[in-house]
Amino acid sequence: QVQLVDSGGGSVQPGGSLRLSCAASGFMFSVYPMSWYRQVPGKESEMVARITMNGGTKYADSVQGRFTISRDDDKKAVYLQMNSLKPEDTAVYYCHASIMGDEYWGQGTQVTVSS
Repeated sequence: QVQLVDSGGGSVQPGGSLRLSCAASGFMFSVYPMSWYRQVPGKESEMVARITMNGGTKYADSVQGRFTISRDDDKKAVYLQMNSLKPEDTAVYYCHASIMGDEYWGQGTQVTVSS
């Protein structure tokens, strides 16, 4: 079955960096776009970054220039490098895949940016 396992969250000070990882299994990873979303309690989830099977990327305006999404098809993994973190980046981050019309999510990893 499809499984997405998120990791790499934590607490950092403003200006710091974190790298999130998502380990995927149970589907043909290399042919599907992958995304990272984030959610703050009481707010709708926001797509942070997306990467296509060919490596094309798209970012939310709020993270453009600070975050970088990448993928390793051999390892079936997708990453989110987050630099210059701001307090407003605090959220639970989720890996996401849409496969044959079904939505799949990782379990989420908490990112807290605070001084």
